[in-house]
Amino acid sequence: MNLEEIQQLINIINKSDLEEVTIEEGDFKITLKRLSTKPPVEISQQPLAQPAPLQAVAPPPSATEPRGDEPSGPATDGLVEIRSPIVGTFYRSPSPEADTFVNVHDYVENGQVLCIIEAMKLMNEIESDLSGTIAEILVENGQPVEYDQVLFLVKP
Repeated sequence: MNLEEIQQLINIINKSDLEEVTIEEGDFKITLKRLSTKPPVEISQQPLAQPAPLQAVAPPPSATEPRGDEPSGPATDGLVEIRSPIVGTFYRSPSPEADTFVNVHDYVENGQVLCIIEAMKLMNEIESDLSGTIAEILVENGQPVEYDQVLFLVKP
């Protein structure tokens, strides 16, 4: 399905009484829902750029990049921040009944999975880009996270 076909579907839903529609074509599945408390979705008349391809696994944020916009304090001195590369829902384990990927005081290796962030029904494994000990986990299981939000503090 291309962007033009999705826009046509949105227009059809806006003009109808439908509250929700799900379309499946091969591996592609899209669900459009109308929120009753908000006005209908509007389509811009300007040409849209092609969307970037989605990745099943998002690359981990760079833990070694210095951040000049946040003060460093005694609680974070020497600790490296692992940040969310995407907006989504944070999960500490691959399923509700499974063990967590990591806990505070666990030693992690470079490339080890730390958590999953679900975005648009895609489960993105977030990997450590350094070896060290988990000093703090700053997000609760099931909590929404923002792009660039600090998820973990790691002592290298």
